[in-house]
Amino acid sequence: MTSYLDANVPSRSEHLWRYTPWSRVHPGAVDTVPQVDAASIKTEDFELGTSAVKPLPTSDIARIFLNEVLQETTTIDCDDKYGHIHIHAGGHAVATHLHFTCNTASNIVIHLHGEPDWFGLALTGDINANAQLSLGVINELSTDSVMVRVDDWSLHRDARFELATLSMGGHRNKSDIRSTLKGSNSSLKQFIAVHGHGTRHDDHHIEIHHQQPHTNSHLLLNAACDDRSHSIGTGALTIDDVAQHTDAGQIFRNLLLSPSSRAEAIPELEVLANEVAAAHGAASAPINKEQLHYLMSRGLSKEEATSMIVEGFLVDSFTGLDSEHVREAMQTRLTVHLECQLIG
Repeated sequence: MTSYLDANVPSRSEHLWRYTPWSRVHPGAVDTVPQVDAASIKTEDFELGTSAVKPLPTSDIARIFLNEVLQETTTIDCDDKYGHIHIHAGGHAVATHLHFTCNTASNIVIHLHGEPDWFGLALTGDINANAQLSLGVINELSTDSVMVRVDDWSLHRDARFELATLSMGGHRNKSDIRSTLKGSNSSLKQFIAVHGHGTRHDDHHIEIHHQQPHTNSHLLLNAACDDRSHSIGTGALTIDDVAQHTDAGQIFRNLLLSPSSRAEAIPELEVLANEVAAAHGAASAPINKEQLHYLMSRGLSKEEATSMIVEGFLVDSFTGLDSEHVREAMQTRLTVHLECQLIG
């Protein structure tokens, strides 16, 4: 396994680190490996297991670094699990690794809380043959926190996987989410909602790799950016030459709420098979003045009308979720967050 101090720090010419250099999300100087503590993980709904650290694929600098600082792996046996996992992070630097093994069907929501200076999150899992997992991740970290998230998911024959992310916390977030459809007739649906406020910098890099025929994937990222926030969404969709009859697509939509906000949307496709349906789209626009005028003419203030439009835009990110448990959790926390923003 590659040592972090022996690894090359990536330059900004690399696609993954173009918008968020590694030096800006490392918990110290890039040529050091600082002490990183374990986060607190709790759930009242089911039991969690622990094991020695399960190595992450050493394909990039963030995974190499996490392999050296993680202390253990929390294991979740997804056999009819239904509930919530709360991860509380505090102190200078903390990290945690959750590994999911799914053989039946489960619906789980992960809540991220706390005020760490730096938080490293690794999520990995195997959705085995005929299994189903619906997983939601809600980021409500402190507005001063830096987060690095890496995901590595494997979908096997006839597996179904829903992955939803609601990103509202943290000052600077770098997420690298990778899924591989390794079995025929497997299906992935991924939904991401980003609320940019203040000076939040939220960078989502998504890779989806179809390796077998008759597989399906759908990616939707909605970002609403206010103040001087910045959202980046990059997608890399790969369909191998043997993955015939694949149906895949990705959509990035950005709502710009202030002249100082920024958003990039960069979908990419590499299609090596010829009997596939593959599509991508990206759009960025300011708030609709006619919608704003309509709501204000009904007695709402400009702030209230804007908040209602933003809520509708971001809630729409999760309407495609089949899991009612995950969908309601994501939408409820989003509504509470926006109400707090309006009051504040």
